Amino acid sequence: MQIQKCDKHSCCAAAKEGLKMKITKIVITGGPCAGKTTAMSWIQNAFTKKGYMVLFVDETATELISGGAPWKYTRCNRDYQYRLTELMMAKENAFEEIAKTFDAEKVLIVCDRGALDNRAYMNDEEFQYVLGKLNTNEIELRDHYDAVFHLVTAAKGAEQFYTLANNAARYETIEEAVRVDDGLIAAWTGHPHLRIIDNRYNFDEKMLALITEISTFLGEPKPLGTRRKYLIGYPDVQALMKRPNCQSVDILQTYLKSEVPGEMIRIRQRGLHGNYVYFMTRKRNIEGMKRIEMEERLTKNEYLELLMQADQNYRSIRKQRYCLSENGLYYNIDIYPQWNDVAIMEIELYSENDAVIMPDGIQVIREVTGEEEFTNPYIARIR
Repeated sequence: MQIQKCDKHSCCAAAKEGLKMKITKIVITGGPCAGKTTAMSWIQNAFTKKGYMVLFVDETATELISGGAPWKYTRCNRDYQYRLTELMMAKENAFEEIAKTFDAEKVLIVCDRGALDNRAYMNDEEFQYVLGKLNTNEIELRDHYDAVFHLVTAAKGAEQFYTLANNAARYETIEEAVRVDDGLIAAWTGHPHLRIIDNRYNFDEKMLALITEISTFLGEPKPLGTRRKYLIGYPDVQALMKRPNCQSVDILQTYLKSEVPGEMIRIRQRGLHGNYVYFMTRKRNIEGMKRIEMEERLTKNEYLELLMQADQNYRSIRKQRYCLSENGLYYNIDIYPQWNDVAIMEIELYSENDAVIMPDGIQVIREVTGEEEFTNPYIARIR
């Protein structure tokens, strides 16, 4: 094996050039026997053809278990989970830093499970201990991934295909698999781009649905999405937050000037209790319920600089969002401080023909998809 020397004409130059590349890091998660192993092969084939350099970060828990260090033998779960999460993050960081040296325009880093998967195997006290040891918080740990795709276990709706035979590290009964799956969904609820792919399909269709969802997120070939919006009665916030699959986030949204006709540009501060992540989104509606939407992560300094480009025709919007995972769907419930009797609920769908199931306890007044007065730009516009 020949080692290439690092000089200004070789890998360092590539690293500088790599600053212009697009590196996207996603998580593929799911309950036991959900199809993750097969999904990795499908992702490799699909996105290599689309011009991506695809990198895979293997599942860290399986590596430890296969290496003779399963968590069930430990006398201290919190320290085991800390070391597991620490190792997982170190691997991801190594992949990201190496990716920056590649001569590639588009890099897709696929994590076989992410740091919040471990949350499902800890109680609250243990989780807070791990966050402290890692010197981080739940918002940063969850949202440093660009998108999360959850494959539902075969134990939910495809029980005849549930098996322990294809993974030596798997041990869960069907009932345990369902509990683990529920815990994983609850752990990731609150992420801005969580998609849940259930067993309404046969297995090949499930894999195709995953590839379609990842393609849509990446904008390959173009980022089309379908969203339904509803005016709802003011929700019982305390009842919502008692659900294990509900998380709240605070959002501050500011609109920027755009030179492209029909384009809206917004920047967002998103988080809770002083812990925030930042995004810029460019959005254009094209027809019916479909839209083009491209989003990129910002540093805090980039966000603060872009605030200077705020469109003075719009005020900044503050809202509290409740992210709810139920019925195989992901609901965003937005509460605005100027409204005291109604709120807005949005549902992201696979297609316009998908059936909409309303979450328990939500009073739907009417659908307002496409009605301008219930859009954020309308609410923010200064009249």
